[in-house]
Amino acid sequence: MRTALTVAGSDSIGGAGVQADVKAMSVVGVHAASVITAITAQNTQGVSGILPISEEFVKMQLEEVLRDCDVKAVKTGMLYSAEIAGTVADILEDHDMPLIVDPVLVSGTGCDLAEADLVKALKREVLPICELVTPNRHEAEVLSGMRIQSKDDLMLACEIIGKQGTSVYIKGGHFNTPSVVDYLYLSSEFTKYEYPRLRKSGHGSGCILSSYITANMAKGIDIVNSVLKSRELIQESIATQYKIGKGDLVANPMVRLKGESDRSAVLESLDKATARILDIVPDEFVPKSGMNIAMAMKDAAGPEEIAAVEKRMTVHNGILRKNGQVKFGAADNLAYVLLTVMKHDPTVRCIMSIAYSSDAVGVMEEVGLDAVTAEMDRDHPMESTEKALSKRRNIPDAIIDKNSRKERIIRLLAKDSDDMLSKLEQIL
Repeated sequence: MRTALTVAGSDSIGGAGVQADVKAMSVVGVHAASVITAITAQNTQGVSGILPISEEFVKMQLEEVLRDCDVKAVKTGMLYSAEIAGTVADILEDHDMPLIVDPVLVSGTGCDLAEADLVKALKREVLPICELVTPNRHEAEVLSGMRIQSKDDLMLACEIIGKQGTSVYIKGGHFNTPSVVDYLYLSSEFTKYEYPRLRKSGHGSGCILSSYITANMAKGIDIVNSVLKSRELIQESIATQYKIGKGDLVANPMVRLKGESDRSAVLESLDKATARILDIVPDEFVPKSGMNIAMAMKDAAGPEEIAAVEKRMTVHNGILRKNGQVKFGAADNLAYVLLTVMKHDPTVRCIMSIAYSSDAVGVMEEVGLDAVTAEMDRDHPMESTEKALSKRRNIPDAIIDKNSRKERIIRLLAKDSDDMLSKLEQIL
């Protein structure tokens, strides 16, 4: 599983800070590591105390995580002091991973969460090395040093904040507009996101949004699509916020545990498909190394989001059998071929390997299945797949290995397991 890291403060009420970050990242499907910068005593009504962690211990936490884990993206939340911000920046600038900065200065209840010198440190040391900063109106005014009262002001503020190459996502919840309008400033261009205005966003909404973005980027999704997916999630988080105390409602970071339904659907469909495959596929269609079928979750970003038969299907005493259960992360080489295909067409989410034969290729031509012949390198599946697809407008129904020293394979492609079975039955 991919790992993302949050560097932020602890919220004793559990609605914001590290506690909310971990929940939000988990919902998106990544493991959340954490570095604590400060401990707060707070509830839904306010913050009564802050105990900053020493920069030496923040450094120790951060170095231990990075030494052990392949962290794919990092977010910072509450850094509290210039010393902590500088320490974090010094370490992260030596690591090649996207950094998302949520410039936490004030809590949702209006309490200060930063020392006076933090802003200078953010601007001088943290923003220059970050991929994206996600301020609300107040934070954008502080970082840009100007009042934001119009769309033109907002755009100028983005240009000031992002003058060293940082992308800026200004959240529109604190602007007095009928709908909520956010702006993403990326590569000197603006993208507008408009959503219905809900009731006041709950405690932790800013932390949760930046965590969604960080988790999506940890999965290899670009900034634009990470922001889009995350903005849709936070809309649901605010719409389903709930009451736990006597003050502000708490934004709901767990809205997409519904995403598990996609995982369940993939597993169920593959179980049904493999049962059918075991019934209908003759021995001669089974590669000596084994046959497999794999299916990806929607927007899969890595092999861990692609399910297949563990240890493949092979022939034993004339009978085709499964050597393991259908599970995520079991697709081996097929997963990387499918991930490359999905970059060209995300609707093609299923792949299957069958043995090459001239008869099978002939039948495919007769029934009108489109195939491309390519030199498929098992050691470099993504590169060879990209080369096979680079000059095509549409995704083929199959990729056929050219002559090679190893066993030749036909890799069938389909939108889902039902579509795959339909193509397979045409060939048999």
